[in-house]
Amino acid sequence: MKCRFCKSEANHVFIDLVNSPASNSFLKKEQLDLPETFYPLKVFVCTSCFLVQVDEYTKSDAIFNEEYVYFSSFSKSWLNHAKVYTSMMQSRFGLNENSLVVELASNDGYLLQYFKESNIPVLGIEPTSNTAQVAKEKGIETIVDFFGESLAHQLAEEGRFADVLLGNNVLAHVPDILDFVGGMQIVLKPEGVITMEFPHLLQLIQNNQFDTIYHEHFSYLSFTTVQKIFESKGLKMIDVEELPTHGGSLRIYASHNNSAHPVHSNVHSMLQKEKDTGVLSISYYEGFQKKAFRIKCDFLDFLLSQKRAGKKVVGYGAAAKGNTLLNYCGVKNDLIDFVVDANPNKQGKFLPASHIPVVSEDSIRVEKPDFVILFPWNLKSELTTQLSYIREWGGKFVLPIPEVSIIE
Repeated sequence: MKCRFCKSEANHVFIDLVNSPASNSFLKKEQLDLPETFYPLKVFVCTSCFLVQVDEYTKSDAIFNEEYVYFSSFSKSWLNHAKVYTSMMQSRFGLNENSLVVELASNDGYLLQYFKESNIPVLGIEPTSNTAQVAKEKGIETIVDFFGESLAHQLAEEGRFADVLLGNNVLAHVPDILDFVGGMQIVLKPEGVITMEFPHLLQLIQNNQFDTIYHEHFSYLSFTTVQKIFESKGLKMIDVEELPTHGGSLRIYASHNNSAHPVHSNVHSMLQKEKDTGVLSISYYEGFQKKAFRIKCDFLDFLLSQKRAGKKVVGYGAAAKGNTLLNYCGVKNDLIDFVVDANPNKQGKFLPASHIPVVSEDSIRVEKPDFVILFPWNLKSELTTQLSYIREWGGKFVLPIPEVSIIE
């Protein structure tokens, strides 16, 4: 395949998770007896620019449609993360009622609602109409479309330029990353600031987070490669922070090359850290397949031994990462009875390929399982507190990543 950034040949396989349906393609009961579409889930690394990427086997508009079931507001910890961010940005960049904050992939308005509460004008851009509708009901103006240079030119013609242009967990989701970053350059005010958050490639490799690989994630990003991509579109990195979200993320800050924003020492430090870790050497990307296979073996060993012992095993969190893990391991609904999810849009449906039913949390209290697997392991603290009552009957939590472990 051709690298989606530098257009070199990117044929070095980082990991092959074989075939899987799109991770959020949940099934209704009447679809269980119909064929499912599986796509290759093979990840490559470009030996020129070291962008880690999947080929675009399934088109974005087939994933991000009106049936999309991910609503950001169902995670309390994520809402708190958004609230802290909005407060920090207001104080750091002096945002007020004359500013404009634009969020790309604004989902259900989970973040922009906090800027709106402070009387700061906001605009959301969100391709999934059902989540956008929820944002509109909160009074948040939302354009239902994919962002890129075409939409950016439309906004520029209307004189709508951003003081802050933000995107959380979207940079990895765009197939044409150059068009996306180019659009940001067009719609950003001369002294405006871009912030983007995305899972850090270093954490993915270091902590065996292969389950964060799915068809919605077209790219797996290091700071070094992201800086090159932004630089190619006339944007400079001015700061970077490491965050605990999603198993370890980066928040980057960028501005126009000729802006007055100084470059923070964090930028050089992160580039050096990645260089020292080995991101500019192809050998750094080898051996990841073996790490994933070890988790697959351990996870299957755990499930089979518990089933042989007559134990009841369920999951919590019908998350995309859980579907990657289940489908790579070949797990079906005979090994895991059900998965609980707080999102009513997922309840009553079935996970793709594994056909495990998605139910409400009441089922845990009724069925009293011996083990609850926490598929969104990044929410471990939130979920072990929320579900602490399983200990009343001797229930235990299981974390699959970075290694299969039981929490007493």
